[in-house]
Formats: sequence, C-alpha cells, structure tokens
Amino acid sequence: MLDYSQPIDRARNPTVSEAPRQKSEASFNVLELVSLLWRRKIAIASAALIGACLAVTIGKSLTPRYTATAQLYVDPRELQLVDRELTPRAQDVSGMSMVVESQARLITSNSVLLQVIQQAGLDKDPEFGGGDGKTLTSSLLGLIGLHLRAPSAAETREVQLAALDALNKHITIRKTEKSFIVDIEVWSIDPAKAAMLANTLTNAYLSESRNSQALAARRATSELSGRLKELRERLRNAETALATYKAQNNFVGTQDSLISDQQLSSSNQRLSAARAATMDAQARLDQIEANKRTAADAGAIPEALQSPTIANLRAQYADARKKYAEQTAELGPRHPALRQTEKQVEDLKRTINEEIERFALSAKNDLTRARDYEASLNRALEVQKRQSVQLSQAAVRLRELEREAEASRDVYQSFLKRSRETEEQETLNTSAARVIGEATVPQRRSFPPAMSLFAMIGFIFGALAAASWFVAAEHLFNGASAPEPSRRDRTPAPEVTKAEGEAAAPPAALALVEKPLIARLQEADVIRTLGAILATGGGVDLTRIGWPTLRPGFPLTTLLNALRDMRAAMARRAGDKTMPVMALVGAGDTTGRSVTALNFALAAARDGSRVLMIDADHQAHTITNKVNRPGKSEPAKLGWLSIGSKAAREIKTINGISVLPATESDAGKAADAIRKAIAQARSAGGYDLVILDGPAMPLSAAGRKLLDGVDALVAVLPTSLDINDSMEEILTALGGAERKLVGVVLDELTPATQTRQRGKQYA
Repeated sequence: MLDYSQPIDRARNPTVSEAPRQKSEASFNVLELVSLLWRRKIAIASAALIGACLAVTIGKSLTPRYTATAQLYVDPRELQLVDRELTPRAQDVSGMSMVVESQARLITSNSVLLQVIQQAGLDKDPEFGGGDGKTLTSSLLGLIGLHLRAPSAAETREVQLAALDALNKHITIRKTEKSFIVDIEVWSIDPAKAAMLANTLTNAYLSESRNSQALAARRATSELSGRLKELRERLRNAETALATYKAQNNFVGTQDSLISDQQLSSSNQRLSAARAATMDAQARLDQIEANKRTAADAGAIPEALQSPTIANLRAQYADARKKYAEQTAELGPRHPALRQTEKQVEDLKRTINEEIERFALSAKNDLTRARDYEASLNRALEVQKRQSVQLSQAAVRLRELEREAEASRDVYQSFLKRSRETEEQETLNTSAARVIGEATVPQRRSFPPAMSLFAMIGFIFGALAAASWFVAAEHLFNGASAPEPSRRDRTPAPEVTKAEGEAAAPPAALALVEKPLIARLQEADVIRTLGAILATGGGVDLTRIGWPTLRPGFPLTTLLNALRDMRAAMARRAGDKTMPVMALVGAGDTTGRSVTALNFALAAARDGSRVLMIDADHQAHTITNKVNRPGKSEPAKLGWLSIGSKAAREIKTINGISVLPATESDAGKAADAIRKAIAQARSAGGYDLVILDGPAMPLSAAGRKLLDGVDALVAVLPTSLDINDSMEEILTALGGAERKLVGVVLDELTPATQTRQRGKQYA
C-alpha cells in the first residue's frame, strides 16, 4: 500500500554507490588515528601536564602590570562666553569627530607628557628609565664628604626624552564610538602609581588646554595692538584731508546737506512763488482792461466789489438815479431841480470811473513789481546754479575722501573692539572638557592573565604537540599508508538497464522523489451555479458553466495556499522558463480532473497570472464541451491562437483565462498540435502559465510524448475511489515522468449525479 508520509522512491537499483565506500575509507582513517592516540594517551597526558606547568611558571615570572583608567569628556562645542570666538567651531558630525580625535592625540603630546614627567618625577623613576638619585655610590661618597657633579643640561634632556618614550608606551587612549568620551589608560607595576599617573595626565591635559587658549588670545591681542597705532594714524590722516578739502571748496552745511544746496532749493521755491504772483497780477490787470473795453459795469470786478468807497459811491449813484427818474416824471426837462439832479448823477458816475482807474493803475504797478522781483530771483538762481555745478564737480573728490575716512574708521573700530575682546578672553576658560571619572587604584592586575588560563593554554598546546609528534612519527618512521580498497570496493557497478522507451537515468536520478504537496478540494471551497440558466452575455464566464468553482474572495484559504505552493514548486522545476507548463492527470471519471484543472487556473488568474488552459483529453473533450455548449446567448470571443483547426481556436474569457479547445483528430496529431500551440504562445509571450487538462489515463504513446514537454504534474485523486490504488495506477502509468509530480489534489466534491439534493448552495 502506498504511504504518503514518506518520499516516493521509484528508482530502486541494486547498484552500490561510491559515497558509502568513500565514507568507510574516511571512517577507517579516523579510527586508525583515534587508536594511535589512545595507545599514546599516557605520554600525551604527561606532555599536557608539563605544558601546563611550564605555562604557569612563565606566567609567574612575568612582571605584573596594573592599569588605571580615567575618563574625560571632550566636547568640541566650547562654552559661548563671547559673541565671537578665536577659532571656528565644528558644526557637522564629521567635524566634531575630528576635533575629538585631535584632542585625544593632544593628550599624548610631548608638551603634556613632559609636564607629567616633571610633576611625577619620572625622570628619576627606574621604571621609566631614570636614576634613583641616591645610588649606593653617591651614598658612600657622601660619607666621606664627596659629592658627584650635577648632571649637565644635555644629560638631563636625554633622561627626560627616555622617560618620555617610556611613558608614551605606558599610555593608551581609547575614544568611545559615537561619543565625546575619551578613556585614558595608564599601566604601571605599582597600582597606586598607575592611578596617580592617570590623574596627573588628565590634569596636565586640562591645564595645557587652558594655557593654549590663553596663549592664542594673548598672541591675537598682541597682533591686534600692533596694528592699532598704524590704523589710528591712517584714520587721522584721512579725516584731516577730508576737513581741509571741505574748507578749501566751501563745503559748509548741516549734517544732512550743504548750505548751497539749501539756498538753491529755497531760491527755486521763491522763484516759483514770484512767477505765480506775476501771473496773478497780469490776470487782474487783463480783467480790468477787458471790462473797460467792453463798456461793461466797471464796478463788477472783484476789487471794486470789495472796496467800501466804490460801494458807497454806487449807493449814492443809485439814489441819484432814482431821484432823477422821479423828477423827470414830475418836472419839465428844463427845470432847475432836474438839471441839478442830472449833474449829480454824472458827477457820481465820473467819481466811480476815477476809482476804477485807480484800481487799474494799482494792478499795473503790482504787475511791474512782480516782474521785477521775478527777474531778480532768476538772476540769483543762475548764480547759485553755476556755484552748484562747481560744487558738484568738487564733490566727487569729497565723496572719495569721505569713503576713505569711513573705511579707515570702520577698520580701526573693528580692530579696537576685537583687541579688547581678545584681551578679556585671556582670563576666560571656554573649554568644555572636564574629568567625568578619576582614576582609582586598580585592585586586579591587567597583565598577565589568570594562572588558570595559562595552565589551560599550556595543557592544550602540550597535548597537541605530543599528539602531532606521535602522528608524524607514525607516518614518517613506520611508513604507514592509507589502506587499499577491498576487492568488493573495486568491483565495478553494474549498468542500469534501460526501460522500454526511456533513456538511462543519470546518477542524480537515483535520488528520492521530492514529496508532492497535497491539497483538498472540498465543498466549502466552491460554489455551484445553474449553468446556462444564469449565463450572461458579453463573453464566456468560466464560473457560470455549471461546474463548482472557487468562491470569490477569501484569498488565504488552505486550498489556495496549497495551489500557490504547487505553482512555486513548478517554477523551481521550470528554472528560467518564461511560461512553464503544468499538466493535470487523474484516474477514474475525467469530469473531476477537468473541474480541478479549471479551479487551478482560476486560482492562478486570481493571483494575477495570465493563464492558457488547453484541453489535452482528445477522447472526452470535457472542458471543450462545456465552453462551446450550444445555445449560448452570444458567440465566444475567439483569439489568434489555434491548434490547426478553424473551430479549435483560442477562446478569451472574462476570468483572465484563455481556453484552447480540443481538436477533432487522433491522439498523435492532437499532441503535436498542442506542442506547436505551446511553442507559439511561448514565442509570442502573452501568457505566464499553461495548464493542460489531461491527457487521459491510461496514457497512450502520444500522451507520454506530450508529458515529456511539461515542467510539472499534478495528480487528481477522487475520494470516491481508493486513493492508494488510484495513486499507484497514476505512478505506474507515468513511469519516468513521475519525478515531475509536484502535487496531489484530493477531490472531495460530491459527484455530479448527486448534486441535485436539498441543502446544496446554488448561485
């Protein structure tokens, strides 16, 4: 009985492979080596113990070292005590990192280390290459009253350089990654001295940093002060030249403008006012003359109307006219009273005209005076214009002198202010570096490591040295060699007989078949339709041909995931093919196989693949009969792909699947037509996957030949039959093609003869 819990092994062969033989040879060599070492176990153990003792002895003989660590916080962003600093600050991360690294290198500079040597007296410390100062010879000479001569400056310098070199080797500077923390490690044979040197080094660095800042500020102040005298003299000369030039060219004025410019502006304003007054006087005179020429009422001019004398005379004239009119009506033309009244009217009229003439004469006088005043202003303005032109030409040089004086003044003020700032910065400490962890006296030595580690290393090296010596002696002096293969191993493997119609399988084919994936097609995964009753126009809908098809939605069901895994296995088998081909084969009724093939194609189309489904069952034509059923509401949409018959052309559906129906011919011609159609579709590049429904079981010679060109196979097993018998039947029929099997679909759907029963779900 077939067992699906184990891989399928259909390539059983009595031939013995070479791999076990090589493994036995390797096992023999390993066993021989182990046997040799076991025989020499006492000597190897003794050598290991001796090595451990030697390592411990060496470790005890080493001078212990004690390392003390001090921590510094070196912040490149110094304290902002003044507006402008002497040196620019680092702004980006890389610049800050470079500043911190530079400060770390400054810790081990000669200037800092020399201070440490002087403060700690390392030039007299034997550990750092110095003398004791009170040697035995100097003590004996001191007893008899003799003293050695003091060392010269060159000798002192040489001792300091030796101590400097030794101290540099005792110091390790470590910068913590992505931080401003610097670890200062100093080792010494005395733990207290190590801590003292680490703290002295940090203090010397901080002192050197402050001194360097003060020195830079002092040097800047000195340089600026040296330039101030020259800049002051230059400013004085420029201002003197400017004042002299102003006096020579009469450039006198207020802060905003020159007096000449003010006078010219004032003259322009007065001239404009004089011209306006002249025009006004001319207009008044013209009006008076016009009234006189037209014999109009002379008292109608504005001056006459505003004059009280004219007003009084006009009133008297009106009364006299009235009286004359009354007397004319009562008296005769020669009456003395009438003559007297007439004379009074004429006198009043003449008096009014005389007053009007005085107004005209006054207007003429005003016009003459206005014209004279305007002419005098014109002459004064011309003089001022000529003076202004001369001053404008001289102002070119004046502005040049003013610019020179202003530039000299700005530079002098800038240098003076900066000099005062740098002078104050000499006493300010803007460094943000500080000690965040003072060095303490180390309690454990840093070198050498623990004696247990020495013992372990010595033990291992001793054992390895002894084992290597015995193995080399065994092979060199005794002439040991690898064992020869046995007669059974030298016997050549028998040839694999060729099956009927099959080529001999390569050695790689003797491996086990990969276990196929198993999927279950159940009623819960599908929905049933009433076929032609619900058929719609506008193209073929494969979900409404009367077969149970996958439910819409629910993309993460167990069935769909299993079908995806089968397609992934097919893609691995196909390699770099652009359009892999899969065939679905099954035992028993072909309708279940065709339904499974249709649902396989629908699942691939749902995932976005362009699927070409080919009816490869030239006997039953199950899928062809369903797609080309009679009585469709609209004709099928035919594509360009065919398999040699006008009636068997590619049918485009609305489901993203193209169906290529079967042709009416024998099995051989049908298989050849299908292979040609696949090649044509692959060259055109219009599809991502080809699914063959068939060929039917048992396989014919044409069916076997068709399966040789596919990349993967899926077996459809109806649960209404015995699964193991059906699988054995399929494997036996496939023969050598069984290794293309990537999956098995268990068809658990109700057979078509039992679909019409109560409780089924229809769409």
